[in-house]
Amino acid sequence: MQTQDFVVRFAGEGGQGVVTAAEMLARAAASVGYHVQTFATFPSQIMGGPTWTQTRISTTPVLSPGDSLDVLVALNQEAYETHHEEVSDSGVVLHDSAFEVSSDGRAIGIPFDELARQAGEARSANMVIIGALAHLVNMPLDYFKEFVRGRFAGRDAIIEANIKALSLGHEHAATGEIQLGQLSAPTKPEYEQLLLKGNEALSLGAIAAGLEFYAGYPISPATTILVYMERNLTGQGKFAYQVSSEIESITAILGAGFAGKKAMTATAGPGFSLMSEGLGLGWMAEIPLVVVDVQRGGPATGLPTKTEQSDLLSCLHPAHGDVALPVIAVGNVEECFYAAVKALNWAERYQGPVILMTEMSLAERAQNIPKPDLSKLVVENRKTYEGSNGYQRYDGFELSPIPIPGQPGSYVANGSEHDSIGDTTHLASRHIQMTQRRFSKLTLLEDDDYEAENQDEPIAVMTWGGSKGPTLEAYNALIAQGQRIAWYYTMQLHPLPPKLLEELRQKDLVIVPELNYQGQFSSILRSLGVRAESITQYTGLPFKVRDLMENINSMVNSQKGGLVEA
Repeated sequence: MQTQDFVVRFAGEGGQGVVTAAEMLARAAASVGYHVQTFATFPSQIMGGPTWTQTRISTTPVLSPGDSLDVLVALNQEAYETHHEEVSDSGVVLHDSAFEVSSDGRAIGIPFDELARQAGEARSANMVIIGALAHLVNMPLDYFKEFVRGRFAGRDAIIEANIKALSLGHEHAATGEIQLGQLSAPTKPEYEQLLLKGNEALSLGAIAAGLEFYAGYPISPATTILVYMERNLTGQGKFAYQVSSEIESITAILGAGFAGKKAMTATAGPGFSLMSEGLGLGWMAEIPLVVVDVQRGGPATGLPTKTEQSDLLSCLHPAHGDVALPVIAVGNVEECFYAAVKALNWAERYQGPVILMTEMSLAERAQNIPKPDLSKLVVENRKTYEGSNGYQRYDGFELSPIPIPGQPGSYVANGSEHDSIGDTTHLASRHIQMTQRRFSKLTLLEDDDYEAENQDEPIAVMTWGGSKGPTLEAYNALIAQGQRIAWYYTMQLHPLPPKLLEELRQKDLVIVPELNYQGQFSSILRSLGVRAESITQYTGLPFKVRDLMENINSMVNSQKGGLVEA
C-alpha cells in the first residue's frame, strides 16, 4: 500500500537524543526530496524530564506537525504510557525492548542501545531507530547511508559504525511481520531548498536586510537568535553581543538606532515586559529598531518551553500612553525570513520601533523551504538629513529625514513631549501635533500584502501567526468536503492592509483560530468593525487539524443553518 504521508513521534527523557533523532530523520528525508516538518516540546530544565519531538514526512508541502501518529518511538515506559493513545489504529509502536508494552500486536521491541554497541558506536542508537523506521515504510536504506556519509565526511570510523547501526535496526525490524506500507518516492523540486529552523531563518532574513547591530539577553525560546548573531553578524560595521538584561537590550538598540544603525534584539514575553519603557521612548523619539518576541506560555515564567499566541495585546500596546506599535507575525519558517526583512524595512520607513512576533513552535521547528533569492529582496534604508544646522527634526505632521550624530541637523531624541527640535514642552498644542504626527506615520506601513481565497463567501477563516499551517490544512479539507468559506491571512497585524480590512468588514462572520484564552486578535478585529469570533486553545501545543475542522464546521453551520458535516 502506497502512502504519501508519514508521522513519527520520538518520546523519552531529555538527553536521550529524542530531538536529534527527529531532526536527523527530517534532514535525511529532505535531502532526497521529501517535504518535512518537525515539532519539539520539552521541559524547562537542563537535563531529563519528559521530552518528545515529532517529524512529518510527505511527498507534498507540509502544513502541520500531523494529528495521529503512524509510529511512536518510545524510549521508556513513561513515554509509551503518555503517548500510545495518539497512535492511529493502523500505526506501530517502536519501543526499547527493555520494557514491555500492550499494543495488540502492533508493537516492535528493539534493544536500541545493545545494537548500537554491536555497531561499534554506543551513541548510534538513533541510527538503529532510523533503520527500523526505514523498514516500516519501505524507504531505501541508501537514503540514510548517503546522509551519514555527508554528515560525517572524513570520519570513516564513525560513518562505518552508523551505517552498521542503520542496518542492524533495519534487520531487527524486518524479523517481524509489521509494516506500514510504502512511502511513495519523493519528487525533488526544481528549485534549491534549505532545511532551517524558524529562528535561523529569521536571523538570516535580518542579516540579508542589512542588520548592523544586535544586542540580546538569553531567554527561551529566543536564545538561539542571539547565538546565531554572535557567530554570523560579523564584518566591518557589524556588532553583536550578549547583555546583562533585557533593559540593557532595549537601551542598547535605542542608542544604535539613534546613531544610524539598523538594530534588533529578540526576547520572549517576560523580557518583552521589561522593554516597555524603552519601546515608549523609541516611539516618542522616532528611533528605528526591531524587537522580536518569540512567544511562549505566560504570564510570568509561565510555560517557558511551550508555544502560545498570547502576547498580541502587549506587543501592540507595550508602553503607557497613546502607543500602537507596528506588529508583524509569522506563520511558518519561510515567513520568518521575509518577515525579518519586512520588519527592518518598516522600522526604517516609518522611523520607529517594530515588533516581530513569532512563537516557540516556529523557533524550534525544522522545515524545508525554497532558498530565498537575495537578488529579489527589496531592502529599505532610512531617509537621512543632508542639509545644514538649525534643522527642525519634529516639525509638521509627516515623516522627516533623520540626522546622524556628528553630521548636520543635530537634535535631541527626547522621551518627554517635545517641540520641533526636541526640546521639552508641555504645551497642549505641541502634544496634539506630536501625537497626531506619531500615529499618522503608520499609514506609511499600509501595504496591501495578504492572502485571500473564495472572497465572495460571507463567512471567512482568518488565523494569525504559527496557527496558519494547521488552519490552512483544516480549511483545505473542509473545502474539499464541500464547505463554502473564505480564507484570509496576513503577516501584517498592525496596521492591517486597508483592502483586507475593508473585505473583512463585509463578512457575516470571521472565524479566528488562535492559541490564547482571551481571543486577542478577534477582539482587535471587533474593535475595527469586523464581526469576528475566536477558536481558542491554551494547552501549550499547536492546534490539531481535526479539532479545527470540527470547530470551524460547527461555527459555519450555526451561522448559516448547516451545510456539510465534517
